[in-house]
Amino acid sequence: MNGSVLHEDLVAGVRDVIPLMLGIVPFALVAGIAAVDAGLTLAEAVGLSVIVFAGASQLAAIDLLGSNAPLAVVIGTAAVINLRMVMYSASIAPHFADYARRTRAALAYLLTDQAYALSVAEYERNDGRSRWHYYLGAAASLWVVWQIGTVVGVVVGAGVPDAWGLTFAVPLVFLALLVPAMKDRPTTAAGLAGGAVAVAAAGLPLNLGLLVGAVSGIVVGLLTEARE
Repeated sequence: MNGSVLHEDLVAGVRDVIPLMLGIVPFALVAGIAAVDAGLTLAEAVGLSVIVFAGASQLAAIDLLGSNAPLAVVIGTAAVINLRMVMYSASIAPHFADYARRTRAALAYLLTDQAYALSVAEYERNDGRSRWHYYLGAAASLWVVWQIGTVVGVVVGAGVPDAWGLTFAVPLVFLALLVPAMKDRPTTAAGLAGGAVAVAAAGLPLNLGLLVGAVSGIVVGLLTEARE
């Protein structure tokens, strides 16, 4: 502890995640603005943000809710988009194997792309780190900033005239997330296939186009990786 109130590894997690906030803050603001545009109240937007706590799937769910899609389609789409969390969980699980189930469940709720990437990289560099303290410092910081950003986005979005047309921000955010992720042939194939199928299937009933596109992208990515 070195005389500090907070554990030094928790502080290290908070410190290391701060640079990533430059991308998280505008993302959270857009999520809040999109929630208002979809007709959600402040309580509904915050509730969705707290329960889902996953940027891409949260935006997809908001878009589908705004289009009056069936709840099953909304949940299915969000689940498909978040399938990568299963792989993250399996990868980071050995680092938390010695902790109680209740602790692991709480840590699992806070799992995000950024918290996973930071923590796994740090564990490899510094074997002396307290696993859960460092992870909690990074993951909880992201959670707090995301919730605050969503609330601010809802409040700001409610006061923005419809003529400003802020709905364009949602597809721009998805593009900003997609392009950096297309680092190799499988991810590029998945992104292109998923986007093409989603556009082609936009006219499907029950707003199933996004779900079909997401599943198609995953399948194409897996097949491409298997061939390589």
